[in-house]
Amino acid sequence: MSQTIEIKVPDIGDYKDVPVIEVLVKAGDKVEKEQSIVVLESDKATMDVPSSHSGVVKEVKVKVGDNLSEGSVVITLEGGAASAAAPAPAASASAPAPAPASVGGAPIEIKVPDIGDYKDVPVIEVLVKAGDKVEKEQSIVVLESDKATMDVPSSHSGVVKEVKVKVGDNLSEGSVVVILEGGSGLASAPAPAVTSAPATPATSVTKPVEPPIARAPAPPPISSTPAPAVDATLSHASPSVRKFARELGVTITQVKGSGPKGRITQEDVQAFVKAAMSGGAGSPAAASSGGSLGGLNLIPWPKVDFTKFGEIERQPLNRIKKLTAANLGRNWVMIPAVTYHEDADITDLEAFRVLTNKENEKKGVKITMLAFLMKAAVAALKKYPEFNSSLDGDDLILKKYFNIGFAADTPTGLVVPVIKDADKKGIFELAKETSELAALARDGKLKPDQMQGASFTISSLGGIGGTYFSPIVNAPEVAILGVSKAAMKPVWDGKQFVPRLICPLSLSADHRVIDGALATRFNVYIAQLLADFRRASL
Repeated sequence: MSQTIEIKVPDIGDYKDVPVIEVLVKAGDKVEKEQSIVVLESDKATMDVPSSHSGVVKEVKVKVGDNLSEGSVVITLEGGAASAAAPAPAASASAPAPAPASVGGAPIEIKVPDIGDYKDVPVIEVLVKAGDKVEKEQSIVVLESDKATMDVPSSHSGVVKEVKVKVGDNLSEGSVVVILEGGSGLASAPAPAVTSAPATPATSVTKPVEPPIARAPAPPPISSTPAPAVDATLSHASPSVRKFARELGVTITQVKGSGPKGRITQEDVQAFVKAAMSGGAGSPAAASSGGSLGGLNLIPWPKVDFTKFGEIERQPLNRIKKLTAANLGRNWVMIPAVTYHEDADITDLEAFRVLTNKENEKKGVKITMLAFLMKAAVAALKKYPEFNSSLDGDDLILKKYFNIGFAADTPTGLVVPVIKDADKKGIFELAKETSELAALARDGKLKPDQMQGASFTISSLGGIGGTYFSPIVNAPEVAILGVSKAAMKPVWDGKQFVPRLICPLSLSADHRVIDGALATRFNVYIAQLLADFRRASL
């Protein structure tokens, strides 16, 4: 005898009242378990809601435009195959706790834990295979985002029954990585959820449903670039993807969609931009206009057979460098930045730093010039709040927090760890935290949340060399401070030339927000703070 089952929206995180943008089934349709039934779209992601059971759709409870939250009823099914499976064991629910886990334990799904805001992160290495014994907290796969390499640990110990992923797969929080068995009693809790069938009430669903997977990551840094006029009916793309395309200057109608029913995804837009910037390979628009990018008639990228001129070696860029290049390319094209240079006399500050380190040798923490630069930057951001902001269309978002990012050189490329609440930390705290984060960056062990939320960035080349340079603004920030190697120079004091230690500062600023006069005042103020750090306490 068939029963009616309500299919509800499962756990979708902190999202509430998310609009329905597409209903994929109708009354009378047969659906399979895990089949997508509706598509939701928040301001940050498009999410498919899967059916927790198979069966025939009796009634669709929602329509396009409705707002849904966790627990909202989407459809009702009847004759669900999942609900008809073995009701007999459920009748013994009042019996004492069974002991099926005593023979080696039931299979355990090991999933990707919370990895911050990252989604669809590629697998670059699988560390286990079927038959391997793993311990709790042992790394089982390695993921690599555009900013960090992350090891995924096993939450249980046991023997690998099946590996569910391979190199190149994209994983998000909740993705199943491996299945373990024989986990020394660790499977006793999840076992009933896997084996028990629904009881007689129609709405009882005992097997947990995986949360919907967000197919579109959070939109990239905001921009006030005007959008080209586009007929919305010509291309099947979500608002967030359209916004992403506008920010890159891409006409959405030129992009071919690879998603369900030809929907254009963020990856499609990125692929279009990459093809256009590399000379138009695979891009119809680029092929017709010689590399057109959103209306910019760029000539094709030169294709050269370098072997004609001598011996070569081809080395593919690693993922971090490729994605960093894409982000920097976008920032360079989209942000009208101007670089302003200033010299800071750090003679007295450097002498104070050396003396302080000598007096505090036993602390084990060495004060670096970067710590002083951060303190000076915070003071300047407080005096000139426009530098601690982001553009959002025609609005300027002024931030009341002071999170300072600093560029760290690593074997795999440039990453930017972030010191949170730098205004609330002393020089020793800043020096200790920057040293620890830099070490994690070099080892590829930075966590996603340690590279997020910066409101201003410092890129220091002081340990390498250089005089001046033009750092690229790290969107959605509006400015970045570049610092080069300090050098002794003769400075005229009114009577004679005296040797002074001079540190070159290079400030790049978004000219849409910050004009030349303001940028120069900011740069001069930082130089004054570094010359006489007592000013920072005023």
